[in-house]
Amino acid sequence: MQHLPRSLRRFAAAIAFVAGYVDAIGFVGFGGMFVSFMSGNSTRIGAGAAVIDLRAVLLTASVIAVFVVGVAAGQALGDGPGANRQRRVLGLVALALTVAATVSMAAPPFAAILAAAFAMGAINTVFAASSLPVGLTYMTGTLVKLGQALGERWRGEPSISASAYLLHWLALIAGAMVGALAFSTWGFAALWIAAIAIAALAMRTPVGQR
Repeated sequence: MQHLPRSLRRFAAAIAFVAGYVDAIGFVGFGGMFVSFMSGNSTRIGAGAAVIDLRAVLLTASVIAVFVVGVAAGQALGDGPGANRQRRVLGLVALALTVAATVSMAAPPFAAILAAAFAMGAINTVFAASSLPVGLTYMTGTLVKLGQALGERWRGEPSISASAYLLHWLALIAGAMVGALAFSTWGFAALWIAAIAIAALAMRTPVGQR
């Protein structure tokens, strides 16, 4: 990852920060529901099925389905004609987060969760056409890369720097901390901050990544 332009690494970390922020709002605001971490939600489905909690299974499956639809929408939009691929995808994400923040004021919280899950699905396609070696809304792959780099160093072999992966992981954690604090103050209205942040990032795509 250290071979990527520094501006791109910062850009990816900023997106990971927002993803952590949004995921924490969903997690705190809807009883441990993830809007970006679908491995966790998949485990929830299995656990819910084991104890025959049909409501939990259906709600969680709905979030996963909407997340996948968001990925499909982002991929289709990103692969369309014209330049500024990242801007188009991030524009879609900002719109979905705006919808999430808006419906949270008048509809049940789960409606906001679904809109946020769509946004987090779409955001994973921002770098679909590039070689970014880390995830944006999930960190398992990033931590595996970090562990591999450390293992190579322990064996005395040439290794890539582990710091870039560590900082990317910390960006998501920092975002989750801020998101949890924001939810405690503003509730689901805190999603407005995420929508504004993504809109700002859409206007600042790194040179050579548009």
